[in-house]
Amino acid sequence: MKRLAVFLIPLLAALPAAAQLYQPGEVLEYRVSYKAKLFPNTEVGSVEVATSCGTHDGRPVYRVDARGRTLPTYRWFFDLDDRYTVCVDTAAMRPIHFSSDIKEGDYTFWSRYDYDWDRYEAATTWQSRRNPEQSKRIALTDASLDAISLFFRMRSADPDSFRAGESEVLEMVLQDTVRRIRYRFEGREQKKIRNMGKYRTLRFACQLGTTENFSFTDGTEFTIWISDDENKIPLYLESPVRVGSVQAYISGYRGLRYPVSSLIR
Repeated sequence: MKRLAVFLIPLLAALPAAAQLYQPGEVLEYRVSYKAKLFPNTEVGSVEVATSCGTHDGRPVYRVDARGRTLPTYRWFFDLDDRYTVCVDTAAMRPIHFSSDIKEGDYTFWSRYDYDWDRYEAATTWQSRRNPEQSKRIALTDASLDAISLFFRMRSADPDSFRAGESEVLEMVLQDTVRRIRYRFEGREQKKIRNMGKYRTLRFACQLGTTENFSFTDGTEFTIWISDDENKIPLYLESPVRVGSVQAYISGYRGLRYPVSSLIR
């Protein structure tokens, strides 16, 4: 759950820095399941991503709130409640603020990023339960974004520009550093989603890299399927873990800007 909550949203990201698809009133709901050799495929958590209008320091923004939560049945075993918020300037279409509040069992962690795009820097502050507050200024490029902002970048891309087998790299701001995500478009395919139907999708394989280079931490690939329509909804994600695998799949959506034309039946 922890690994998926951290990487579900950024691994849905993609390409150009064109105007991104922020639609106030949009809500995307996901279910998270775990499967292992001696353990059946069982739903253990949920993730919700909601977009609204708001203000931050007097500036009009799109506000995106994401929350990952263990289902009630499993909270006695592992109580996870992770919240992420990003504020995006409606004129520049760039994030100006990001915050996270993570509670996972006895572990707590919060972080805050304030972007300064005039200087191409981010002022980051973070603190965990057992450590004092820390802060740092990080140099940015146009490709450097927090996890939530990366989630929306792909949704502005033109699917016809993708070429199967081609790899690209994104940069994700994390606390005191920038991590690289390499992704590869693997082509179009139909994907059946539990309780939702069959969709035409764009399939991507992603890897999270170290801060120094593109040598990935453990070689693990995460696979993501995105709706092949104007909304580009992340529909399904599958990630191997130490034992078994974790899946996240769409369980509901509302307030979308465009019809879900990728739904076959």
